Amino acid sequence: MVDVLPDGSTEFGKRVRTRLRDEHLIWLTTAGADGTPQPNPVWFLWDGAEALIVYNRSDAHRLEHVAVRPRVALNLDGNGYGGDIVVLLGLAEQALDVPPPDGSPEYLAKYAEDIGRISGTPERFAASYPVPLRIRIERIRGH
Repeated sequence: MVDVLPDGSTEFGKRVRTRLRDEHLIWLTTAGADGTPQPNPVWFLWDGAEALIVYNRSDAHRLEHVAVRPRVALNLDGNGYGGDIVVLLGLAEQALDVPPPDGSPEYLAKYAEDIGRISGTPERFAASYPVPLRIRIERIRGH
């Protein structure tokens, strides 16, 4: 496996890894049928290497988008002054081999409080967001 992340010994490489591990929100941009970018804030889980998992409602338009146009962009929020920019480019696909969100201890640990606030229980959250997308990171840029 080729490491697509920036060199972990650099400041940027360290920051990318920390943010992918710790951030709770990332902007996922897919392309609609007419090519218009469709950005949406989503929760995500980084696998520690080359991919992110995003759970979706079964009626989410992004599922239709990536089925036809799998190239996506992901952006972490900057610092409000044009710094701390992280942009990821990758390919998205449904990931039928991924457990549901209530079957992922890492996901539950990261989002337990949010899941409780939004859905009450992990099981209800999993019923509402049953479709996992795997986004394989191909490139990262930023500063």
